[in-house]
Amino acid sequence: MSDSDDDPRPAAPSYAEPPTEPCTDAARARLAMAYEAYALSDLARAAVPIGEHELRPDGSARSPGSVLADAVHVLRAAHRFFEAAAVAERLGGAGWQLIGDVLGVDARTARARFAAAESCFREELRSPEGISATGDPGDAGWWRAYTAGNPLEAARDLDDWVLCHEEGDGGLGAAPVSGGLARPNPGQRPRRRRHG
Repeated sequence: MSDSDDDPRPAAPSYAEPPTEPCTDAARARLAMAYEAYALSDLARAAVPIGEHELRPDGSARSPGSVLADAVHVLRAAHRFFEAAAVAERLGGAGWQLIGDVLGVDARTARARFAAAESCFREELRSPEGISATGDPGDAGWWRAYTAGNPLEAARDLDDWVLCHEEGDGGLGAAPVSGGLARPNPGQRPRRRRHG
């Protein structure tokens, strides 16, 4: 009997692809959106508990403005998630008209709202070494740089987070994020998409 037979812990899930296998640009955009959803969720979850010493006996705040500051961080995270969703849709093939229809605006308005975010994301795909964090709480610059070099490893980090927060019998499987990433077919060069 080997030492591994005595270990009661379940074996780590095996992954068929090596962690360095490239992902499509659309999959990277969806991964960026997944990160923003994670960040938003963690910020919102942190706002739920009322700290034991947060309120005075009369119900007033011990640190006036702190709850509103937390809400601002959640709102900014929601905006980043919203923007990342639009970029993921664009890189996934959606036209400006479809995005506008979903948002209830015309294509021109949708383009004006999200074209810069899409352009920035595409530039980061071309030059990942230029990615930097802004210092804004929740800024995902470090994540984008990590994802650019290690997309499957980054996705597996999110797999762990999802599985840790899974409620009930969600049936998500062992790879709820990394398992859904699209990868180019071997030998196939990624298609270049027009930006219009």
